[in-house]
Amino acid sequence: MPKFAANLTMLFTEHPFLDRFEAAAKAGFSAVEFLFPYAFPATEIKARLDAHDLKLVLHNLPAGDWDAGERGIACLPDRVDEFRDGVQSAINYATALGVPQLNCLAGKVPLGADDKCLRKTFVENLRYAAAELKKAKLKLLIEPINTFDIPGFYLNRTAQALSILDEVGADNAFLQYDIYHAQRMEGEIAATIEKHLPRIGHIQLADNPGRHEPGTGELNWPFLFGHIDRVGYRGHIGCEYKPAQTTELGLDWIQRYAR
Repeated sequence: MPKFAANLTMLFTEHPFLDRFEAAAKAGFSAVEFLFPYAFPATEIKARLDAHDLKLVLHNLPAGDWDAGERGIACLPDRVDEFRDGVQSAINYATALGVPQLNCLAGKVPLGADDKCLRKTFVENLRYAAAELKKAKLKLLIEPINTFDIPGFYLNRTAQALSILDEVGADNAFLQYDIYHAQRMEGEIAATIEKHLPRIGHIQLADNPGRHEPGTGELNWPFLFGHIDRVGYRGHIGCEYKPAQTTELGLDWIQRYAR
């Protein structure tokens, strides 16, 4: 059976953020992930993890002004200093929280931007981040995101991400493979996971359409979970979906589809 991590940015949202750790543990999760820790002291988050015997498997590097609609700054030529400052902040949190890997969101393409310049900036920022994370024994991840949900997102396909990772050339840099985003952009979920498994550092899920829990859309989850086990993925699968009702009411999918 796959190992699942509750994404606390999207699950248990009826609770204040720091109370979601307890809710996740009571629901049977042993691991969690979330977008960002930076609004809270690391000591507060660590206390919740320890109190409920939870492992934190992932959080993101700082990604600009999220409330204003920014979705990362790593490809933006005028934000390099801010990005590099964020790398150091993320490492500090990761070290304190015991998280093994950090995800880097590329960001949206500015109007009229030159693609070569964006790619050069992204690659150079990733090289910097990978080198700094390696000193702290951390993995760096990059995540393709569909352009239906986030129009203009720079990194949006698996092949593009792997090409960029090839150019970065860091042995601690991997693909974060989100099944929902990949299904919207390209499909071929099972074949892609199998083909590129050595380069996949983390998997996330949501069904499509709707981005709700497994069983609400078109994907064949019993097959996918069995396939992921068969090809040898041993990491956690992050549950990054929007519950159709409440989190607790929708959690029976784990017993129905993931045995």
